[in-house]
Amino acid sequence: MKVLVPVKRVVDYNVKIRVKADGAGVETANVKMSMNPFDEIAVEEAVRLKEGGKATEVIAVSVGPAQAQETLRTALAMGADRAILVQTDAETQPLAVAKLLKALVEKEGAQLVILGKQAIDDDCNQTGQMLAALLGWGQGTFASKVAPADGSVTVTREIDGGLETVSLTLPAVVTADLRLNEPRYASLPNIMKAKKKPLDIVAPDSLGIDMTPRLKTLKVAEPDKRKAGVRVSDVAALVEKLKIEAKVI
Repeated sequence: MKVLVPVKRVVDYNVKIRVKADGAGVETANVKMSMNPFDEIAVEEAVRLKEGGKATEVIAVSVGPAQAQETLRTALAMGADRAILVQTDAETQPLAVAKLLKALVEKEGAQLVILGKQAIDDDCNQTGQMLAALLGWGQGTFASKVAPADGSVTVTREIDGGLETVSLTLPAVVTADLRLNEPRYASLPNIMKAKKKPLDIVAPDSLGIDMTPRLKTLKVAEPDKRKAGVRVSDVAALVEKLKIEAKVI
């Protein structure tokens, strides 16, 4: 069973996000970038499936600029067998990425796609669902446990009411949640080995996909700074402030 794992290059989660002066977007110049944390979890799960004999090959895929090769090398160092970069400097949006992934899934003959439930830069939480719809495959989102069997995969999902377990007939799409696993740190020997693993670069045009953005960002602004809290003497004073100042009751 081939497992395809999409990974995204995002601003590192430890970096304090700054909005550009013109409000056009988030500042990324001279900012540390890394693999999306949820995608790290997806890579770890795919590698574990291979180590457990459930998968034969793990293919890491990224859509983005040439610098995304670094993200793919990280996935290779974690244990992925090879990588594919769909190189583009255009803005990547969920629908276009899902279409690219569909083309790669069909080209590679993957039976399982594991990806992060969302990216921490746009928080869209759409690509996995869109990919499953385009492929016509079953999907298990927000997975906290993945258990493949013959011709199927059982996914435990994190939902508002607790946990839900679904059984999917392969091929299928799974999106990883935070508690699925703890990603490993790539060792120095594996980092060195990753440099020799195959990394193919393709253009979106070669896959027949138009990357023209369908959504336009009008403005990005930082949230208003929170005001300091105040103490009230009693419940009556609290109710009065909620009614008159906050106007929430």
